Amino acid sequence: MTQHKGRYSKYIRPTSFIIDIIMVLTIFPLFFEGLSINFFSFGLYLVFIWIIGSFFSKFYEVYRFTTPVEILTKILKQSIFFLLFIISFFPFHKDYIFSGTAITKYIILLFSIIIFLKTLVFYYLKKYRIVTGNNFRNTIIIGYTNESKDLRDIFKNRSDYGYKFKGFFSDKKMNQNIIGKTDMIENFCINEKIDEIYCSLNEISNDKVKELIEFTDENNIVLKFIPDSKAIFSKNLKLNYYELFPVLTLQKTPLHNPSIQVFKRFFDFFFSFFVVIFILSWLTPILAILIKLESKGPIFFKQSRPGIDENEFICYKFRSMQLNQNTEKEASRNDPRVTKIGKLIRKTSIDELPQFFNVLLGDMSVVGPRPHLWSQNKTYGKKIKKYMVRHYVKPGITGLAQVKGCRGEIETDEDMINRIKYDVFYIENWSILLDIKIIIQTIINIFKGEEKAY
Repeated sequence: MTQHKGRYSKYIRPTSFIIDIIMVLTIFPLFFEGLSINFFSFGLYLVFIWIIGSFFSKFYEVYRFTTPVEILTKILKQSIFFLLFIISFFPFHKDYIFSGTAITKYIILLFSIIIFLKTLVFYYLKKYRIVTGNNFRNTIIIGYTNESKDLRDIFKNRSDYGYKFKGFFSDKKMNQNIIGKTDMIENFCINEKIDEIYCSLNEISNDKVKELIEFTDENNIVLKFIPDSKAIFSKNLKLNYYELFPVLTLQKTPLHNPSIQVFKRFFDFFFSFFVVIFILSWLTPILAILIKLESKGPIFFKQSRPGIDENEFICYKFRSMQLNQNTEKEASRNDPRVTKIGKLIRKTSIDELPQFFNVLLGDMSVVGPRPHLWSQNKTYGKKIKKYMVRHYVKPGITGLAQVKGCRGEIETDEDMINRIKYDVFYIENWSILLDIKIIIQTIINIFKGEEKAY
């Protein structure tokens, strides 16, 4: 049996878990002293909900290829779950004194320490692998395809991942029956102490796959398979069983996950409710007076737009133009239809604020692809690849394309193509942290001003 070199990886998760539990238990007495709380029962409850939360948030499923954004997303999910369940503890124990200040301070200190420790470990391990070359996983690839060559490049260029590429085994590359000679591969793996085998299904038969599985099982080698097509397998795969028969299903986007949809809806509702109560409640009367003083017509501009699944909804804006019949014509630079107050509110994107009512109604999201005109849908729907993907989700008040500068007038097809690229990337790579980043960048852009906001 192959003797593999020592690994620290198997100790990281249990060590991290133990440290986190120690932090959970040692910090809470600092803030909950004097609140008539039984520390023993409350401590057990905290450990229980931490374990349950970490299971659902996949808090400890962090690997050498996990990105910092994914790690932060896991931390955010865990902190929200933990906070909500701490709050829900008190209604069932009316003899305990509830303190929102104590809970807030506890959560902030606890997760500040955890984030600091995890960041330290994450970057230390990456540096350690690069500098020392220790704990690298020896890998080979069976099959010589575009996908396997891309994977080879990742192994060579991303030394922080901790992989050492030992070579290809391919009939195509070597012009001989290499894969058929299973002994050659097996001997190489044993002699070179191979840790992981990546296998392209394009060049290997089912019988050889079975032999490979038996060999890797016996020799404690990890076997992984490279998908045939990045175009298909770039999306999430969900494994289902029909009785004992496994079936892989392509999930369109993370936002098709019901739990994520509920979470995003809650976020949208409360964020929009805050904006309506604390901003629109006083800003609307002021803008109403200014809009009415300059031109006749309604305060709000209402326009039909395509929403999720291309269903029609009425999009609201503060009116920034003179009344006209060209409502399906987008604004251009120095557009004569735009009023003086309209120029100001369009420049700062204040005209879009009434769309928070659309969010409350469920027609829009705070972040998502901007809703286009119906005429643009007809023009570009079949003209630009993946254009209709943007209708998988609710349109947004702001979006990744907008904060990247792809907004305003569409002058060439390239303008729309760039916008769609960002929209599709957002949809297929959604995370709550990405939403927050887009919101923050939108606020910065409002104060900074944008060239194409006219």
